[in-house]
Amino acid sequence: MLEHIQAQLNALSKSERKVAEQILAAPQQAMHSSIATLARAADVSEPTVNRFCHRMGTRGFPDFKLRLAQSLAKGPNWVSRDVEENDSVESYSHKIFDSALAGLSHVRQQLDLQVIDQAVLALTQAQKIAFFGLGASAVVAHDATNKFLRFNLPVIWSEDIVIQRMSCINSGPNDVFVLISHTGRTKNMIELARLARVNASTVLAITSPGSPLAAEATLALTLDVPEDTDIYLPMVSRLAQLTVVDVLATGFTLERGAAFRENLKRVKEALKDSRLEKRAL
Repeated sequence: MLEHIQAQLNALSKSERKVAEQILAAPQQAMHSSIATLARAADVSEPTVNRFCHRMGTRGFPDFKLRLAQSLAKGPNWVSRDVEENDSVESYSHKIFDSALAGLSHVRQQLDLQVIDQAVLALTQAQKIAFFGLGASAVVAHDATNKFLRFNLPVIWSEDIVIQRMSCINSGPNDVFVLISHTGRTKNMIELARLARVNASTVLAITSPGSPLAAEATLALTLDVPEDTDIYLPMVSRLAQLTVVDVLATGFTLERGAAFRENLKRVKEALKDSRLEKRAL
């Protein structure tokens, strides 16, 4: 049902789209709401909610809530909402790949290129960059650190919240903190953003639209990924974050120019001795 709503967004009226966006933002809440509560949350009338439900192919709001509940319960909790209990290896493998491809395509279409440009500029002007995340996002922050360590500037990474706090407290106006959180509701990440901004540091958040972290950031790269990581394993959201990090790293190297890329070449050459030679096929 959520994928169906997402696919129909551009065909909806302005008021019906408000209902759709409210449901996509909080599907569990919508499932337990009355029609009046959902209408208030979306800032529309109750008849608009009913029209939306009919547009989604249901008989009305009660039928829509039932279909939504069945959709949310379709996948085994804590795995992926696209997977069903009795799926074969072929079936769940294809579903995960299809979900990843569809999710990345959706993020690409929604990505704000102006914010990407501003983020790349901030990173290239930084005297120090820190990449922080917690849980699954810490893995993405670590991957970003591995990329930017090749760029001949100070880079910090830690998944220890105490070290993260101290880094933000001791920051300055030429520092950039990249804070990664899919939900944007992690209290520690929001606190880090506030601590860094007190010192006039730039805070670049890679997070969900409308999240508290996005509101606290200097720049927010918002990734609209319909994945509830409170219930399911972070899959598409993590891939989207990793891809955006690749975009930022690529923009960084292009912005720094050809002379800077010579330094990257030297780094690559230095790393060759750590690997065995490729075997001819």
